[in-house]
Amino acid sequence: MSNATMYERTLFEPEHELFRESYRGFLDKHVAPFHEQWEKDKIVDRNVWLEAGKQGFLGMAVPEEYGGGGNDDFRYNTVLVEETTAARYSGLGFSLHNDVVLPYLLRLTNEEQKQRWLPKFCSGELITAIAMTEPGTGSDLQGIKARAVRNGDHYILNGAKTFITNGIHSDLVIVVAQTDPDKGALGFSLLVVERGMAGFERGRHLDKIGLDAQDTAELSFTDVKVPVENLLGEEGQGFVYLMQNLPQERISIAVMAISAMEAVLNATVQYTKERKAFGKPIGSFQNTRFVLAELATETTAVRIMVDEFLKLHLEGKLTAEQAAMAKWYSTEAQVKLIDRCLQLHGGYGYMREYPVARAYLDARVQTIYGGTTEIMKEILGRKLGV
Repeated sequence: MSNATMYERTLFEPEHELFRESYRGFLDKHVAPFHEQWEKDKIVDRNVWLEAGKQGFLGMAVPEEYGGGGNDDFRYNTVLVEETTAARYSGLGFSLHNDVVLPYLLRLTNEEQKQRWLPKFCSGELITAIAMTEPGTGSDLQGIKARAVRNGDHYILNGAKTFITNGIHSDLVIVVAQTDPDKGALGFSLLVVERGMAGFERGRHLDKIGLDAQDTAELSFTDVKVPVENLLGEEGQGFVYLMQNLPQERISIAVMAISAMEAVLNATVQYTKERKAFGKPIGSFQNTRFVLAELATETTAVRIMVDEFLKLHLEGKLTAEQAAMAKWYSTEAQVKLIDRCLQLHGGYGYMREYPVARAYLDARVQTIYGGTTEIMKEILGRKLGV
């Protein structure tokens, strides 16, 4: 139990805590000394992916025959997200690789595709991304304009995608494209585009206000010949597959949110004990104590919510609506909490050298990607029948 969250967690078993200690060791040795430079470079060194693969932190759910961990317990994924977020190592795109992309590669691939892609997915030799968002289409996935036309034994893919995490490093990109515009939601398919395919270009390395080390890019596809063998699942089922996999992405984002809340609140409590004003610690003032009491309560409420929904996800019972609840509520709470923690730091909170300032910048996108807060509320409103 952390200082910030007055709640004894029951989610994990001893084996998960051993995994946590192992991952912390990896972060201390292979990430901590380099992350500041990666933030300046706006991208991580690919070697960190190879090291993560070597130590078993990529593809935990992949069967052992394809080089993975052979364990689909999402609690291992959760440990990675919690520790990466708490340490603010935002450059590591492992959660997108493990939590978002992998389900498509496990559930939709045939045997030939599994053998072709999964071993290198697990070793870190093959970095993945998924390309949904377009310059003119964000949360409204049915507005996707990228087009793939079947031509014999391949598709001709044209279009542009933006805000793609792992976009620069990616060797395998799952691209959502129209294959039959006349069929509406049943006119989308998922195509796997691989590094080196003619016409596949990476555009600007996007200049964000936060998540400095995270590799985010524009991608363009100009008459890219994508072999039919790179179709994921069935043609026309792409939108269905997205709806099936988005809940896990959203609960993963909620895990990031609560992990960041706890880390920032703990650091802020410590700061208020050390920082003095008028001759005594600022934490001794009633206003500070009341603000911290409110934030601790809100953080605990979010932690209980996220852990309960995680338990449902582990049982295969998490609904799209519950994932939407967890996603919008936790991320909005994250943004609000970090803003108030920054206020308690005073002028120092506005300095990039202080972790709370960087956490503030990193947090803002959480209510946007994975489906905006407004879209999450729309999902819930429809379920309520209004």
